[in-house]
Amino acid sequence: MGTGGDRQVPGGAAVVSTEGFGGLPGGVAVSHLSVYDWPAAIDGGVCGGTPHMHLTCSEGYVVTGGRGAVQTLTATGYEVTPLAAGTVAWFTPGTIHRLVNEGDLRITVLMQNSGLPEAGDAVLTLPPQYLTDPETYAAVTVIPADAPEAEQERVARARRDLALEGYDALRSAEGPEALAAFHRAAAALVRPRLAEWRERWERGARAAAAATGEQLDRLDRGDYSHLADAAVRAEQPSAYAKFGMCGRLDVYDVYKGTV
Repeated sequence: MGTGGDRQVPGGAAVVSTEGFGGLPGGVAVSHLSVYDWPAAIDGGVCGGTPHMHLTCSEGYVVTGGRGAVQTLTATGYEVTPLAAGTVAWFTPGTIHRLVNEGDLRITVLMQNSGLPEAGDAVLTLPPQYLTDPETYAAVTVIPADAPEAEQERVARARRDLALEGYDALRSAEGPEALAAFHRAAAALVRPRLAEWRERWERGARAAAAATGEQLDRLDRGDYSHLADAAVRAEQPSAYAKFGMCGRLDVYDVYKGTV
């Protein structure tokens, strides 16, 4: 957490002081993922997760066990990247991705911009009629946190299957317009949340990056006093086996972008 006041950077944006920033290195988020083993209605019934796209966050996989693949769809086409223990794979915002579980696929997931994924930086590939407004989208995607586990699973499976319907249409479409239309709809859906996302980014990943610049400036002046503030932190998951988009998640509360 910051220990001082906000400061101004070129362009007038306020950035929280980076002294004592307590998030993970680089302002990333981390979770442990066990990919769903639910058969799908497409691709011959292969098992896997919910296809979706992030709008501002790159995502990385460190595969820790099992085997499978990640299917990706971008403006340059459709690809399949095999995943096995030891594989490291990553992709940038705008990449529609779907994890396929071919046998106990387990992944440590690293997300750019800790705080933004938790605030909803993702849009599922639902059919267009469900992407018209935030209320319509939420009605078929939000998993009620206080519902029994069986009901949470029912909702998670239903939204996965609905997203697969839209994903299959995007993947089989000829020409770029279907994908461009999904991009437009996704951008419109998240627009009301951008101010909150920007604040989280400024207090999180941006502050973490700025800390390195401040430390370099200090060292250049012969000031190494920040080294005396060294600290060690450890966290246990804040929740276990949550129903995520791609599988059951052990999540960590590592976003430290508050003052």
